[in-house]
Amino acid sequence: MTDRPEDRQPQPLDPMSVTPRTGSSYPAAFREVVGTREKRALAAALGLTRYGVNLVHLPPGAWSSQRHWHSHEDEFVYLLEGEVTLITDAGEQMLTAGMCAGFPGGRPDGHHLVNRSGRMAIYLEIGDRNPADGAHYPDIDMKAEKESGRYVFRHKDGNPYPTE
Repeated sequence: MTDRPEDRQPQPLDPMSVTPRTGSSYPAAFREVVGTREKRALAAALGLTRYGVNLVHLPPGAWSSQRHWHSHEDEFVYLLEGEVTLITDAGEQMLTAGMCAGFPGGRPDGHHLVNRSGRMAIYLEIGDRNPADGAHYPDIDMKAEKESGRYVFRHKDGNPYPTE
């Protein structure tokens, strides 16, 4: 028997054992509407590096993000509980538990989820962690670029936001 990490049996994970992240790394002007969402990074907790999986709790009134689209990264959401309004360039549509939506990287279709219901919405969000990815925000003066694996937010003209 060996004790090498790569030879160990994978262990199941209770998603609620993963410490949730709240808030956002957005510049201050764009944080409030996403400030109460809660994300648990499940893929990272399991040691996965090629794609991300977050378990997201979206309270009533909260947004998943600012409306955006990714330059390279595919994005997928699967609603587990509750209902949310999916807002895209084409308009609005209701997603209920058991429904999913996908957003191919490089397709300029700004999207986000808004919880307009009176109860918690819970969904999985999955992305492929493309290192060349950037994000575009059609409704606000912001863009994001990856630097050292993290998104850095700037004005659309490239100027940085003030350090907070």
